[in-house]
This record gives sequence, C-alpha cells and structure tokens, in this order.
Amino acid sequence: MALVAGVDSSTQSCKVTIRDAATGAVVRQGRASHPDGTSVDPRHWWNALGTAIADAGGLDDVGAIAIAGQQHGMVALDADGRVIRDALLWNDVRSADAAAQMVEEIGREAWVARTGLVPVASFTGTKLRWLRDAEPENAARVAAVALPHDWLSWRLRGYGPADESPLGPDLDALATDGSDASGTAYWDPVRRDYDPELFELALGRPMRVAETGDDDAVVVPRVVAPDEAMGTLDVDVPLPDGAVAPAGLIVGAGLGDNAGAALCLGLGPGDVAVSLGTSGTVFGVTDAEVADPSGTVAGFADGGGSRLPIVTTLNAARVLEVIGGLLGVDHDELGRLALQAPAGAGGLVLVPYFVGERTPNRPDATASLIGMTPATTDRAHLARAAVEGMLCALADGLAAVEGTGVTVDRLLLIGGAARNEAVRVVASQVFGRDVLVPEPGEYVAAGAAKQAAWALTGALPAWDLDTAVVPGDPHPEVLDQYRAAAR
Repeated sequence: MALVAGVDSSTQSCKVTIRDAATGAVVRQGRASHPDGTSVDPRHWWNALGTAIADAGGLDDVGAIAIAGQQHGMVALDADGRVIRDALLWNDVRSADAAAQMVEEIGREAWVARTGLVPVASFTGTKLRWLRDAEPENAARVAAVALPHDWLSWRLRGYGPADESPLGPDLDALATDGSDASGTAYWDPVRRDYDPELFELALGRPMRVAETGDDDAVVVPRVVAPDEAMGTLDVDVPLPDGAVAPAGLIVGAGLGDNAGAALCLGLGPGDVAVSLGTSGTVFGVTDAEVADPSGTVAGFADGGGSRLPIVTTLNAARVLEVIGGLLGVDHDELGRLALQAPAGAGGLVLVPYFVGERTPNRPDATASLIGMTPATTDRAHLARAAVEGMLCALADGLAAVEGTGVTVDRLLLIGGAARNEAVRVVASQVFGRDVLVPEPGEYVAAGAAKQAAWALTGALPAWDLDTAVVPGDPHPEVLDQYRAAAR
C-alpha cells in the first residue's frame, strides 16, 4: 500500500491526513492549532505543521505530500530567507483603502481582463501596496513574496534561514501552483503567467520569477503544474516537534484551500459547492473564462487546470458561533432551536457582517438585526435568523456565480457547519433546490493528499465519497426579505 499525505494549513489549524494512494482510505491523521488573529507570525504555521505530522505518526512510510493552505496571506522574506513581519492573512482588511486606490488607477475592466478579479482587501497585491505605504522600511527589505502554502512547502523541502534549515535561504527554490497564484492579483489565470506591471503597481518594485534572472528584483514563486511536483527531498529535513521529512519524499505542487476541496470532491463543470467554514465560499469548476467586472466573482484557477469561479464571505460559521455564544448553546442546540421557528423567522432578519464583509465589499460594516417584535424576539427565532442570514449571504454568492454563465447541475454543501441538521434544512429552502451533503471529512487536506497521489503515480485517482441528498424545499420569501434588509 503506497501512502500519501495531505496538509490543510488553514486560518485556525493545521490538519494532516495520511491515506492509501489507491483508494483514499484514511490510515492516520494529526492536528495542531494556529493562533487567532488576522496578522500571524508564519513560524506558528511551521511549528504546527511539525506537531500535526508527528501527531499523524510521521512521514517515514509516506511517498508524497502536498500542502493546501489559506489563500492570499502575504509572507514577505528578506535576502536571508527570514520573515520580515507577521503575515497579513486573507481576513485582514487594513488594505481596503489600498485596494480602492489600485482599482481606481487602472479600472475594474482592466483588472478583470488581466487577473480575473477586482482587488479587495483580501488579495496579496493590496497587502503589498499597504506595506509599501505604511511600512516603507519593511517594503525596502523584501527580497521575495510567498503565500502560506508556498512558504510551508519551501521550508518542508529544506529551505529557510541558514541557522534553521539544511539547504539555506535559496529564494529561487520558491514554488507555488496556479490556484494560489491566481489569488494574488498579479497573476493571470488565462495566460497562466505573472503580470509584472501589476506586481510593481502594488509594491513599487520590479519582480522576477524564481529560477529566472539574477538581478535584484523581488522573487515570486515559479508556478508548478497541478500534476507535477515541486521537487523530491535530497536530504532528511528536521521538522518541529521531532518529526522528519525523509529524503526521497516527493512534494507536490500544493494548492489553495478551496481548490483543494474541489479536487477532493471531484468537482467538474456543472458542479458548485457552498463551503461553510469560519468564512463562506461558493465555488464551481468551468473550462470557460470567467469575467465579472463587479468584482463579486473572482476567476481563480482550480487545482486541475481549469477555472474556479469563487465568491467569498467573511462571515459563515462564525455567525453561528456568535449567536450560539449569545444564547449559551453549542451548534447542535442552536440548530434544534432554529427548527422550532418557521421559515423566515417571522420576519426577523440577521444581516451577519460581524467582521465587516468581503462580498459585498463592505470592510467596515457591522451586523444588524431587523424585524424585532415581541413575537420574534426569542431564542428560537434568533437561532433561525442566524442560520438563514448565513445562508442567504451565500445564496447571493451562488446567484453571482450563475450570473457569469456557470451552470449549476449539482449543489454540494460542505464544511463544519454543513453537519448541522438545521443548516441542511434551511439550505434546501434558501437555495430552493436539492442539496448534496458529502460525508463529513477534511476535504482540503484530502484534496491535497489526492494531489500528492497524482504526483506520486502520474494519474489523478478517483476516490469514492458517500453523499446524502436533502430535497429542495423552495421558500423564496426568505431570500427576498434578507435582500431587502441587506441593501
């Protein structure tokens, strides 16, 4: 039995799954937590990776590994391979003004034509502009820019500061994949190449791709094809917490978190997934170009050579956590309460912008509760409004994805919150169609493991995944009242 490992280095934690390359059967797993915050020292991710690998029983019998990670995070490195400042994560909105400036400078249509997206605070390029303007001394030290999965893969392959790694700070060894590169706002998923002018627009300095040229331009990772490997380890690489990445281990291209989930689920044209993690995403797979000048839908690359049109919200499962905390209940009890109230919660609407919002682009927004009456101001109606508000925001995202020409033949509901019975029931009402719920699992880590198997064997495996179906039960009035409240 050939074994492969997949890693999900998310905002909250690092998950490692070790699987049979042929069947996808889970052999063992490990996990470690990440610190809270929207600005984090990447060293925490490295330590968590070592801990999670050790918790999963190590890599001595593993043939290949791939790392999927949270997208957009800005990891700025100096010439010695050291991290210059804490990484700004996807959910850090301090670069909102920088994003607006960049859009104004060349226009929405030009951004969509060149990158498939319109910059908002989430994207790496806007964080580089913020760094240029807010911390010019740090910006001047930048020798390379990586994303979380790029940096972790680089460290895993033995690179890093000379006193911390066997191979030293070779910035030209940095590599990434198309799905993660397409979330930077300086990579074109159509040409599958960087846009040097947009990088310089962001940081104010020229760039070069790793392994090309030898000047003093800022290095960006070379982009590895989905079925290729970043490389094979020539030496044993010591990891935190006593783990070791052994010589001979193949390191796959890796991918962004949503692309990892799509690869795990085997999404193809006609499939769209709604993912309910801390944040929410709606994404599908298409072979067509995706262009949305409004900026609602970003036309990322996927993990298999196609396109991954995606809408992202900052508020998904966190909505249930906030309201559950207010009511003093866990997710399960919140769901039971929600099912005691009618569809539409009697007119009570929660607009759930607790940490601002990315879609719609309202970084400074706050949450609102509308429609409170003596009849609706109770625990059950508030729980119902929380579930409906979370899902209605994503229903708008689904409509935006369909508006780009993407066909939705199958709608899949994934993520931790999808395990909640009330979420499944309300989803069938809000989306107004059958909802497919795959068996619970770490989809992102599994997608990375699937990619590792691809790199190991030369063929993308087909792993079975059981799926339950929740029949559609349309209640258009729920979405109508939400849209009226969220204007």
